[in-house]
Amino acid sequence: MGFHLVDSVIKESIFSASDDRLQSWLEERGQPRFRVPQIRQWIVQRRVVDFEKMTDLPAGLRTELAEHWVPLASSIAKENVDADGTTKLLVRLADGEHVECVLIPEGERRTVCLSTQVGCGMGCVFCASGLKGVVRNLTSLEMMEQLVWLNLRQSATDRLNHVVVMGMGEPLANLDNLMVALEFATNDKGLGISARNITISTVGLPGRIRQLAMLGKPYHLAVSLHAPNNELRQQIVPTAEKIELKDILSAADHFRDKTGRQVTFEYVLLGGINDQAEHASQLVRLLAQRDAMINLIPYNPVSGLSYRTPMPGQSRDFAMTLRRAGYTVKIRKRKGSKINAACGQLRRVHQDVVSLTSPPSTGENR
Repeated sequence: MGFHLVDSVIKESIFSASDDRLQSWLEERGQPRFRVPQIRQWIVQRRVVDFEKMTDLPAGLRTELAEHWVPLASSIAKENVDADGTTKLLVRLADGEHVECVLIPEGERRTVCLSTQVGCGMGCVFCASGLKGVVRNLTSLEMMEQLVWLNLRQSATDRLNHVVVMGMGEPLANLDNLMVALEFATNDKGLGISARNITISTVGLPGRIRQLAMLGKPYHLAVSLHAPNNELRQQIVPTAEKIELKDILSAADHFRDKTGRQVTFEYVLLGGINDQAEHASQLVRLLAQRDAMINLIPYNPVSGLSYRTPMPGQSRDFAMTLRRAGYTVKIRKRKGSKINAACGQLRRVHQDVVSLTSPPSTGENR
């Protein structure tokens, strides 16, 4: 259940409340049962999170709702919008932690990028999300609220139609809660997004990949490789020390066989580290005989980290080697680069500002 502190009063989130809880509260005030779906429809389908603007509710009820409830348990701490339309939100959770989510418009596509954890425990050396480790898993409702907040950022004629679970955190480390959130995303009473337009990204947890395959959902799987051999991968993804590429690829093959869904392999290109011709050739051999999509991601620089974006020609040459071997290759466009849109950057900036503006610790309460 979600609660939000408003003017020193803790109010319950109406979005987080169960139907029974909300129905009981409404019946105590002589309101009919149909008010429950009516209120939820205002928030989810009609994109309104101001009780006063829920105009087909009685005025007195709207006043009481505002006195006792908040629409959502989370709030927006910061919003950045790039010239290309990419919108990044820093969402403040009820316990004061922060996560990020992104809306990426491109033509008629409206893609949301969803976070699943506060921080990340995978330790990818180039990523801002995991610089301070993982704090906790998000609840399913906290993930659902990210979707609602991004849905509110659209025009009346637009609708969310794609979800990529590629934000902060390792999605498969929070699989149960994620599945509940994605049910809301695909349900007709939720956002009605096609399940075939949902992609779940993982750094490569073989057991969890197999578990996802057994669920029988038509979601796409994206596996983050970032290196064509175990030695280099362990330098880039320290947690990979105990997980070999052969085990990840075996699990990905199982997912493909079980679901019939093509697996995408993601590869962040780090200038001078994993973007050389020899690495491209090794990747061709690693993925041999697989019907795979390869998504190359030129590195989006993070302040304070020494990694750099490859030269454009280097990315093109890398892609050409893969294409000549028969693979479908995409080079991801850099969107939102001016608004700290890479995973964890906006949260990190916020944490740094809070650290600089907070009084020094006295050492008490440790």
